Amino acid sequence: MTDVMRAIIHVDMDAFYASVEQRDNPSLRGKPVIVGGHAQRGVVVAASYEVRPFGVRSAMPMARAVKMAPQAIVVPPRFSAYSEASEQVFAIFERYTPLIEPLSLDEAFLDVTASVRLFGAPAEIARRIRKEIATELNLPASAGIAPVKFVAKIASDLAKPNGQREIRAEEVVPVLAKLPVSRLWGVGPKTEEVLTRAGLKTIGDVAARDVAWLENRLGSQGRHLWELSQGIDSREVVPDRAAKSVGAEDTFEEDLTGLDLLRPHIHAQALRVGRRLRRAGVKGRVVQLKLKFSDFNVITRRTTLSAPTDDGQAIYRAALELLERAHEGKPLRLTGVSVQSLGEQQEPQQLGLFQAPAAPPPRSAKLNAALDRIAERFGTKAITTADLAESGGTADDEDPWERP
Repeated sequence: MTDVMRAIIHVDMDAFYASVEQRDNPSLRGKPVIVGGHAQRGVVVAASYEVRPFGVRSAMPMARAVKMAPQAIVVPPRFSAYSEASEQVFAIFERYTPLIEPLSLDEAFLDVTASVRLFGAPAEIARRIRKEIATELNLPASAGIAPVKFVAKIASDLAKPNGQREIRAEEVVPVLAKLPVSRLWGVGPKTEEVLTRAGLKTIGDVAARDVAWLENRLGSQGRHLWELSQGIDSREVVPDRAAKSVGAEDTFEEDLTGLDLLRPHIHAQALRVGRRLRRAGVKGRVVQLKLKFSDFNVITRRTTLSAPTDDGQAIYRAALELLERAHEGKPLRLTGVSVQSLGEQQEPQQLGLFQAPAAPPPRSAKLNAALDRIAERFGTKAITTADLAESGGTADDEDPWERP
């Protein structure tokens, strides 16, 4: 174990997207639900626990999932709803510790070592977090508690669904010993095959082997796996780091061809990126356009602006210019817009005695501030541009895969 005994909680929301759908639509509760896209070309975004006995899992092709569970109810994803629920979940985490490492919208590590004096034992903190998520958000969550991250993740997996499991320091090695080697971080199918051929089927088998023997067969990974089998994991919980880019992208239900059809999507994505930049208090100089063609070929094109921006219209103009040069009339499955080379917005500084006053903020900044206030109060669909209204597009935050 590590020299300093830490208290780590791994919280994982249960079938998060499907649970949000069942919460928001009572007619779906207790029924097999698949959250996914197009029946022929999409993938399963989430599967409720009621549909999992049929073999349906996330990331599975929708066509296969529907065949396996023809009675399942398929609902399209609503990423804006999941993003909102995620923000509420993380707000609950923040009541107990600032040391939160998000892994996705629905999963995070929490270091509560210093929180014990305020809120009680780690298991009590996990219980309180899960109760508040259930009471305030009406969503289920599982939690694992352990001295290290790897074991906390194992514990939350063992607790699912809607439970919690604590693995104390003295319990780590015997609990891990019974699990298959595939549960070790870094063990994929190839490594598992190597270990199995060597007679190592459980984590306990790895723990019983000499480190030199493992290193001889697996190189440096051998020591890594041996340490994990002993519950040794020195990695700290790293609070959310600044994003290197802020982006938005959409996969289309049908391939799109022609600039007239593509412009509204690029516009909506640029506006979403601009709003996220302003929300994060950052600006960027590099605009990147991502295109995925019908043959699944992906290209990216980028341009550098003369000055950093958080203005969606400026981002749109740059992205549209890239689109006009790159798309060549080929059918597209996906477009994405992102802004890179981010930096914090500068706070206004006090003027010197003989310094000329700074120029007033541009009209675009005032307009964006007004639009942001409207969106915050009435929602992102309360106001839109003419091209989006005509096309039925949206500048709503429907793909919040990056936490800025």
